[in-house]
Amino acid sequence: MKSWLTARGFDTVRMGFAFRTALAACAAFVLAWAIGLEHPQWSAMTVWAASQPTRGQLWEKSLFRLLGSVSGTVVGVLLVLAMQIHPALLVVGLALWVSACTWIGNLQRGFVAYGTVLAGYTAAMVSLLDAAHPDQVLHLGVDRLATVLTGVVVATIVGSIFAPAAASGELRERVRRLLSDMLDKAASATPTEAEKRALLNELAAVEEGLDPHAAGSIRSRQTIRATRALLIAATPLLLWKHGPAQAPAFRAGLAGASKALADQDIPAARAALTQAAATEGLSPRLSETLTAVEAALDDWHAQSHKRRSPSEIAPPVVLHRDWVGAREAGLRALGALLLFGGLWLVTGWSVGPFMLLGLSVMISLFSTFENPAQMMKSVFYGQILGVTGALALRWLAWPLAQNEMQMILLTLPFILIGPLFVGHRRTVTMSFDYNMVLMLMSQPHWPLTGSFGGSVAAGLAVIAAPIAAMAAYLTVYPANLKRRIDTVMQAMIHDLRALAADPNALQARAHWQARLYHRTLRLVRLSERSNRAHLAALDAGLAVLNLGHAAMWCHRIVADPAQSAVDHAAAREALRELAKMGSAPQQAYAALTRLSQRPGPEAALFREAVEGLDTLGPALARA
Repeated sequence: MKSWLTARGFDTVRMGFAFRTALAACAAFVLAWAIGLEHPQWSAMTVWAASQPTRGQLWEKSLFRLLGSVSGTVVGVLLVLAMQIHPALLVVGLALWVSACTWIGNLQRGFVAYGTVLAGYTAAMVSLLDAAHPDQVLHLGVDRLATVLTGVVVATIVGSIFAPAAASGELRERVRRLLSDMLDKAASATPTEAEKRALLNELAAVEEGLDPHAAGSIRSRQTIRATRALLIAATPLLLWKHGPAQAPAFRAGLAGASKALADQDIPAARAALTQAAATEGLSPRLSETLTAVEAALDDWHAQSHKRRSPSEIAPPVVLHRDWVGAREAGLRALGALLLFGGLWLVTGWSVGPFMLLGLSVMISLFSTFENPAQMMKSVFYGQILGVTGALALRWLAWPLAQNEMQMILLTLPFILIGPLFVGHRRTVTMSFDYNMVLMLMSQPHWPLTGSFGGSVAAGLAVIAAPIAAMAAYLTVYPANLKRRIDTVMQAMIHDLRALAADPNALQARAHWQARLYHRTLRLVRLSERSNRAHLAALDAGLAVLNLGHAAMWCHRIVADPAQSAVDHAAAREALRELAKMGSAPQQAYAALTRLSQRPGPEAALFREAVEGLDTLGPALARA
């Protein structure tokens, strides 16, 4: 049976998880109805939204879903009360709230971001679905919280019984092998650019996938923090200019550390790194990098044996935050909701609340995706399936019922269709929207009321939401990979200027480097889908890092009284020009060229920085 399903495009593992989730959704739906909640379908929606493949992820997402629902419900109740003063206050208040949640959510990560965004559209659900009866808003708010709590409890119980714990051992093994390979290539005199780029891609992929492993416990979060610190500290291993000039003892130390890691001998790997860092005549930059990797490796290894406080983990973890993208997402949500909310107030469209509710979800939740406009296509098709299922349930199945209990039972087969959509490769991207829209439009209430035309109109309003959201994503601050890549690149250039201008840069060296390294990994990950863009992004990112190292070394020269007055002046000029570097960086080019001609181990660093200015020409023109 398994091979038969696999041959026809079904993922049996994914379908098994979805079937378990569907059964939990059915249980939550029946339980919510049995205890007298008015919208039991919201409990089923909560199960679909909260269920996760591992226990830690399930517990954390359920927690933030509950917290987001509480705050969103409170705001939704307040919006309905404000609507009694003037209907426009509902639209304006909702637009501001969803916009703020979208803005903040885009600056957060993981399930924290999910809970923040959910708080925005929960307020829309509470304030819009029963806007015609403001006197019942408190009852609706309590019902919303009770249904969410019911769904969370059922999802947590089922998931705690059947969902496995996160496979942290596999992640540690992958990180250990990756670091071993990185040290092996760093020890080589002639690694190819393709080999270095492949390792950088793997490094970026591992780093991006860390957050789900942090869910569920403080210990897991600390372990992932130590893992991310190790990966960021090791990033410079792929940025060195290799060649036979490095001392044999240095390369032997790196090779020894690589072999020790391959043999799972962490103490031996740390000893080899310490030995390599102490190589006579080694560049201070390389020595500092190896020392940082050794310290991060120690923390990473110790974290698997005992709990450590975050302050004990070094080096610091400074993550990229897309402030520009977050602001644009918030403004986009604000404008879209004000526009369509205003149209609803002017026209009085009876199913306008459905459309506005759907839009509040589409314009906020999907703004955190890399290419939300592309996602809207799958959402659109999934919502067509959900609306079709809801219409079939309401006008073909429910008329057969003789009471509300039979309506509940007739709904269950429609919920159990969901795993088939989840399991097949062609429908998996639209399956979530089928499950959610089916429940959104299917409130069991006996006796049946309404008309077929009214149901179709509500369905069309729901389907219109992703179309409107797609238009917003394509026209208002277009959210696509190219703009996200450009935004990260501009953020790195801004960091470089700020680093050059910071008189305390040496004291904050670890902070500056960690943020630049993490942004480099983010840039690598965003650009890897296009080979041409990937190569360009890699070269530009590495150029910024080389310039950052050069700026840091200039700060060293300025702070060192033993340096000559000529070198002091050249370093100050280089920092001054880097701090105001623009589309025509000729003066920065000249200053770095002069520094590259001075004797010493860091002359090669300044030559690399000069090459970096040439590479950054197009990015500087846009800065």
